[in-house]
Amino acid sequence: MTRKVLELRFQNASGRTVRIAVPDPKEPVDPAAVGRVMNRLVSLGIFTSPGGDLVKAVEARLVTTTQDTWDLAGSA
Repeated sequence: MTRKVLELRFQNASGRTVRIAVPDPKEPVDPAAVGRVMNRLVSLGIFTSPGGDLVKAVEARLVTTTQDTWDLAGSA
């Protein structure tokens, strides 16, 4: 099984990194549009964290994870 997550990383008021994960993003992902949306989220002050409000968009990345699972119950 393969999963994709768009990770949005921000800096909060205390200088720490805050991650917002968007599972199964619509592809292809437009980096310019993602940047605009991240900056808009910061300017609107919609999200906060234990370290305070989000103050800066830092980076976005598309993470692809592949998972292989084997059923070992029948093997001895």
